[in-house]
Amino acid sequence: MSTNTISLSQETGKPVTAPSVQASKNGDKICCMTAYDYSSGLIADAAGMDVVLVGDSLAMVVLGHEDTLSVTVDEMIHHVRATSRGVKRALLVADMPFMSFCTVDKALHNGGRLISEGGARAVKLEGGVAVVPQIEALTQAGIPVMAHVGLTPQHVARFGGFKAQGKSAEATKALLEDAQAVEEAGAFCVVLEAIPVEAAQLITEAIDIPTIGIGAGNVTDGQVLVYHDVLGLFDRFTPKFVRQYASQGEEGIKALEQYCKDVRSGWFPAEKNTIYMPDDQMEQVRKIKVKKKK
Repeated sequence: MSTNTISLSQETGKPVTAPSVQASKNGDKICCMTAYDYSSGLIADAAGMDVVLVGDSLAMVVLGHEDTLSVTVDEMIHHVRATSRGVKRALLVADMPFMSFCTVDKALHNGGRLISEGGARAVKLEGGVAVVPQIEALTQAGIPVMAHVGLTPQHVARFGGFKAQGKSAEATKALLEDAQAVEEAGAFCVVLEAIPVEAAQLITEAIDIPTIGIGAGNVTDGQVLVYHDVLGLFDRFTPKFVRQYASQGEEGIKALEQYCKDVRSGWFPAEKNTIYMPDDQMEQVRKIKVKKKK
């Protein structure tokens, strides 16, 4: 197993592309992180991510919805455009939101908007065999597609909640068929979410495009997590497969509490935070007559 911590873009000195991600199968692990605006995109890119995904998870972690179903194409475009200004090296992928690709025509229209208006370099859509026509149409139109099988959050109503998938031999066979179908349709990689590690290994070994795991063990060709989960900025719930690397939410509350104390006590702003007028101008200011209100 490679211990290389250099990103695809750092290795080549060029921006990461869909073909370079696809060509990395069985190579160094692919690092992917979500981002939703300029600052998070800038941070993820500077950290050496290979892929930055503007996920429809923004519905929950940014917009405060209970699930991912409420975010619109226009909202996605707004956030993709902002994120694109901070991402220079990583491959910027935009999630296609719920019902935005339910037909081939809709997939082409909305996928095209995410590229031309948002500035994404690829799109991601959820589903396997059922969305093969959409993947084929998008790729034939020149839009690279990242596929997504396993737990697909846009199908949470059908699943009855955020539940792991592929926990039986029959379910694993169906996932394998989904992964093989999206590969055949032209996807350059596929996300495997919340499935047993045994199923993830079977799929990873069976297909020739990279697998990106999220809750699929350490056998996939790469990993993706949600920015807010990794940095401790979202506390509504934490999936088992998340590793939190910082507690910025807690630290942020402490910092803002201290700010309030400093403002109320007069400690902020201090002298170093204060702008002073040149002495010669201050003399002129003193001559200004101010009429007081009666």
